[in-house]
Amino acid sequence: MTTVLQAQDVFAGYGEVEILHGVSLAVGEGEVVAIIGPNGAGKSTLLKAIFGLVSIHGGSVQLMGQDVTNSAPDSIVRSGMSYVPQTENVFPSLTINENLEMGAFVRRDGLRDRLERVYDLFPDIASRRGERAGRLSGGQRQMLALARALMLDPKVLLLDEPSASLSPKMVDSIFDKCGDINRGGTAILLVEQNAKEALGFSSRAYVMAVGENRFEGESQSILDNEEVGKLYLGA
Repeated sequence: MTTVLQAQDVFAGYGEVEILHGVSLAVGEGEVVAIIGPNGAGKSTLLKAIFGLVSIHGGSVQLMGQDVTNSAPDSIVRSGMSYVPQTENVFPSLTINENLEMGAFVRRDGLRDRLERVYDLFPDIASRRGERAGRLSGGQRQMLALARALMLDPKVLLLDEPSASLSPKMVDSIFDKCGDINRGGTAILLVEQNAKEALGFSSRAYVMAVGENRFEGESQSILDNEEVGKLYLGA
């Protein structure tokens, strides 16, 4: 399997506060990989470091064989990666259609075709394309954030806590859509507090704690691991 994203021995943090202490991971082409662990483990910081939002002090990040360590987010987007943060992931004062157009800001060619493809995947927002995003429910906003991230046909999609604060029914819908996205050929790197849901959705996973790798392997093996279950899954 071709590796599309690799982080190697990443040290990163905020100012003088180091959060990540030599974290490594890899994502293969078309793969779904989960990152789980307790609050404060550094999971979200790792995604931000990969996407150029947090400075990396040591180690490297490669996207499809290109070194993108500490590259600007807009450059990383052009290289084939999209990122959906947990919060503030839509522009509430803009319409749904305008949000999607913003998602394509670095590439204007074929905009109409890409809009229609995204609307086909997310019919719940397609019928409301002229409404302001601020009127959407939490789940609908998450759908819009996913849709906007797809506007540049990314090879890799970073998702930070897509199920946070959503109803169980909406959580199922979000993961169904993520499955559709993955089957369309986009690799997904997922940070998720709902560890069992994440492990059920992904093929491989990394378990982080206090800014370090603790376990890694096939998701089912991690689910079956008694030590991981006791420490991180409430088993």
